[in-house]
Amino acid sequence: MNGPGRCPDCHRAVLWTRTLPGATTPGGKRLAVDREPDPAGNTAVRRDGTTAWVSRRVTEQQPLMGYERLHMPHPATCPAQQQALPLDTATPSPPPPRPQQCALPDGVIRLDDHRRRRT
Repeated sequence: MNGPGRCPDCHRAVLWTRTLPGATTPGGKRLAVDREPDPAGNTAVRRDGTTAWVSRRVTEQQPLMGYERLHMPHPATCPAQQQALPLDTATPSPPPPRPQQCALPDGVIRLDDHRRRRT
């Protein structure tokens, strides 16, 4: 699917795009962006020569071009996905419990213990 559609989670109007290859991604994946352009967004959207909607991340090396419009990726604004993502960083979660340590053979040290003594 490419072009106007609906989010399967929140049923809002979105624009389905195909991602272009970037510096760290191969491209060709589907990305839903909010249908209306948003100056706070970070995704450049345009139509290619086959009239398909394509998107890419805007960077310093590849700034927004005149024929592209800036959109917000829909996962950043989807209320259904926001409920699934805990973004409360005010109270950090406790570290996972350390596994039980067994006795090591003679001449073998735990690197964690050695590093703690060095600092």
